Amino acid sequence: MNVQTITINPVDRLLNTGLKNLWYAVCPSDFVKTEPVSLRRFGRKIALWRDAAGQVHALEDHCPHRGAPLSQGVILGDRLACPYHGVEVRCDGTVTKVPGSPGCKLEGSRAALAFHVREMHGAIFLYNSDKHVDEAPDFSLPEELSSPEYSNFLCYAEWRSDYRYALDNVMDPMHGTFLHKQSHSMAEGDSKASFQVRDTDHGFVFEKVGQRGVNFDWTEYGETGVQWMRLEIPYPKTGGPGGNFAIVACVTPISADLCAVFFWRARKVQGWMRDTWRFLYRNRLEARHWAVLEQDRIMMEQMEADANERENLYQHDIGLVRLRRHLRRQAQEQIDEGIAS
Repeated sequence: MNVQTITINPVDRLLNTGLKNLWYAVCPSDFVKTEPVSLRRFGRKIALWRDAAGQVHALEDHCPHRGAPLSQGVILGDRLACPYHGVEVRCDGTVTKVPGSPGCKLEGSRAALAFHVREMHGAIFLYNSDKHVDEAPDFSLPEELSSPEYSNFLCYAEWRSDYRYALDNVMDPMHGTFLHKQSHSMAEGDSKASFQVRDTDHGFVFEKVGQRGVNFDWTEYGETGVQWMRLEIPYPKTGGPGGNFAIVACVTPISADLCAVFFWRARKVQGWMRDTWRFLYRNRLEARHWAVLEQDRIMMEQMEADANERENLYQHDIGLVRLRRHLRRQAQEQIDEGIAS
């Protein structure tokens, strides 16, 4: 019998589950309520829970004793008690109690993988490190989320697609002119365009030459401790006050063929304009935005897994080529530094 060995390039293996030592949005805040929950992210199962003060904690959903799911256990403040044998694991990964064998070598060891957690902008973020880190670095997101001058809504979905196809989709302004041409906000502008790449302090902008504020005309990619993408779409007057409609996007790998997508929709509004925008969004605009996202989801989910290996790219694709090369370069650097293998 012939046995065929399939070797996966180390760079591809790392990118399949996401770069290390970055913050990732993993779920909306309301996913974690009074009971522990289990989510798969970065190719791992992760247990999340809230303590009595509402603080979110996260551990790999794997008891260091026998690998039972900690998410099925009992919350004891900043600890989870494994349902299988009662082993208690603190949020920093330390085993604090082994009821069946007090004083054994497991007790007191930092044997579970812990994740640093931040909760902001309606989402829970985890620091993706494959080893213990006492302090995680800070991260920031664009002003559309961090500035009080803006109001935003979080839209969350899971797409049955490689997360890199979702990144490519956002880094492709031209698809709005065709796929979303019936949208109330993407029906204008020329169907032909030239693009350029412009560097920024945190990444780069991929933009149409000679057209701005007409359609989906540009995308920015940035890294500020977290990977994010930003774009603007002009609104007709019927969309209410606040100028252009901004989107901040984060994409997180779940598994090889499933990803979590986060789209914050924002406008620069205050006072009565803020109230008007939020009312219009909930009562008129949200459904339209979901319809656009559904078009994207269907397109991503219908693409073959190897679609990006059988491409014929042209000038409109230089943004996604730049992004792909950037991610591969970072992956190789992490491998070379021993951060990942």
